[in-house]
Amino acid sequence: MPAAASADSNSSTMNGSSAPLHFAGGYLPSDSEDWRTIVPALLVAVCLVGFMGNLCVIGVLLRGAWKGKSSMIHSLILNLSLADLSLLLLSAPVRATAYFKGVWDLGWFVCKSSDWFTHTCMAAKSLTIVAVARVCFMDASDPAEQVSVRNCTIWSVLVAIWAVASLLPLPEWFFSTTRLHAGVEMCLMDVPPVAERFMAMFGKLYPLLAFCLPLLFASFYFWRAYGQCQKRGTKTQNLRNQMRSRQLTVTLLSIAVTSAVLWLPDWIAWLWTWHLKAGGPAPPQGFIALSQVLLFSISSANPLIFLLMSEEFREGLKGLWKWMMAEKQPTASGSQKAPAGNSDVPPGNVPSPGSPAPGPEKEKPGSPASGAERTEKAQIPALPDVEQFWHERDTAPCVQDNDPTPWEHEDQETGTDK
Repeated sequence: MPAAASADSNSSTMNGSSAPLHFAGGYLPSDSEDWRTIVPALLVAVCLVGFMGNLCVIGVLLRGAWKGKSSMIHSLILNLSLADLSLLLLSAPVRATAYFKGVWDLGWFVCKSSDWFTHTCMAAKSLTIVAVARVCFMDASDPAEQVSVRNCTIWSVLVAIWAVASLLPLPEWFFSTTRLHAGVEMCLMDVPPVAERFMAMFGKLYPLLAFCLPLLFASFYFWRAYGQCQKRGTKTQNLRNQMRSRQLTVTLLSIAVTSAVLWLPDWIAWLWTWHLKAGGPAPPQGFIALSQVLLFSISSANPLIFLLMSEEFREGLKGLWKWMMAEKQPTASGSQKAPAGNSDVPPGNVPSPGSPAPGPEKEKPGSPASGAERTEKAQIPALPDVEQFWHERDTAPCVQDNDPTPWEHEDQETGTDK
């Protein structure tokens, strides 16, 4: 979280001024074209990998919740992935743009909210890891009995995590602003003299509350959870639950350790810049840029750890892929089978578009139905007048019926009659 602030608060001497400037919003003016190209490229790569990975994690967890497999630990992992996704979609692009342009032109609101939002998401992740470690310890204490928590409790925990996380970096919101310096608009931490002592305390307490204490509590719970898994060995009757609990503990512990290692350079830059005295050596620009890239790479590393270390996640990902493929296949096959399914006529007897409507089937000469019809016709006598009428009609010439100019013959017949 302080990675943002570290870069934001980077102290530098501009135009011969001895007063250190604390940059905010990820804005860090650099004269090196290489840094202005390499850092945005690395951030874009981190965003692409992290976006796809976190989408997979969220998809697996949501599908599990839809199938009734939701739990407290799944909800916390989902919260972790949502925080990672928010960082990659909203915060990392601001950092990449600020580095690439070298001049702050993203506006006052983005300057004021960028660091606050980044540190809110990072603090939420830190507190979520503590809650995950606590639930993991409860699960490892009794693997046979899964921890069941009501939805109301889950929502209360999540709301409390985000409320505390949004309050911790609030001073950054108050004092970040845009300001003209040496004719160039910059995003800076503009602390008035009245609040200098308060911000000095904030620079010391914030790393303690957002990084050190959560890491300490998470390590304590993970250590106890891992000890519970080791004690049981293979003598328990619930071997499968024990193995699942051990694998879950190791996976979540790996995520916590990876986050702490990748986050540490940013905290070093934070403390360096917040306690920099006038005329003192400022943190190198390369170190600050690297600390920011490592900060956002945490959001890409977490899904990879789930994929590599969690068999449950791999099975869920395979199930999600099969479900997506199965959703596409019925649509295509349904469109092909629709004509045959809606027709009542067998495929061999389907009439062509131009053919007349099918009449009653003709009976074969030797069939019983045809003999019965002939017997029935023989029993019904034909009247003499009707028979004579049809005989005369059959023997009469049909020239006039087929004459294309009947009106000429009408004139001839009229003249003959006269």
